Amino acid sequence: MPELSTILNGHARSEAAAPALPSVLIATRHGESTANVEFQLAEATGALEVPITCRDADIPLSMHGQAQAQALGRWWAELPSTDRPRAVWCSPYLRTAETARIALAQAAGLGAVPVGLPVRYDERLRDRELGVLEMLTAAAIEKRHPEEAARRRKMGELYYRPPGGESWADVALRVRDCLRDLCAEEAGHPVLLVGHDNVVLMLRYALERLGEEKLLELAPVRNCSASMWRAADGRLRPELWNATGHLPG
Repeated sequence: MPELSTILNGHARSEAAAPALPSVLIATRHGESTANVEFQLAEATGALEVPITCRDADIPLSMHGQAQAQALGRWWAELPSTDRPRAVWCSPYLRTAETARIALAQAAGLGAVPVGLPVRYDERLRDRELGVLEMLTAAAIEKRHPEEAARRRKMGELYYRPPGGESWADVALRVRDCLRDLCAEEAGHPVLLVGHDNVVLMLRYALERLGEEKLLELAPVRNCSASMWRAADGRLRPELWNATGHLPG
């Protein structure tokens, strides 16, 4: 008969082999922001300036973005009860906080989630910091910082870090760190993560162990799109990516 220490050590190894994971992880980018609207207009017209004077963290949703957040809440309410998030982790930026608040209110109004479900704001989910390139259009970067535009093309999106800012890889580091806490604290139940385009992209990069080439092939993450991973075989496995069928036209 094996000794008790052998049995206990084997049990400990067995427990260690089964990582703590949420049953389902749903990630979304915030709804359309007023900055999204202004940058789309500037890029279409070749403008170098956008009329935004507030901090990036204080940019709100547009009216269309608010409607997208409501649609996200309705989609949430239509999920099977076992997949409806019972915890929300969110970037502290205004546009993400508004998205979470509106979606939660919509889902609660439909009886899909408890009223007053708490939201955990985590600065590791904030948007990518662009340093000297913040609030500049592509045309403005080429004109005012041609050396940075050239360095960006040479380094590639994953590793290019603007002065005073972050690379995609920098964002991936803090997303991985946040994931460790989220998985440990939310094990066994569904979670919603509300972030930004690059945050959601780096979440997929980390969870699915993508290489640089595959990462760069992915389409941009859309406002209030839904992406989902489900726990299976000790990992969060992809089930849905960048879906927008629930959104208003």
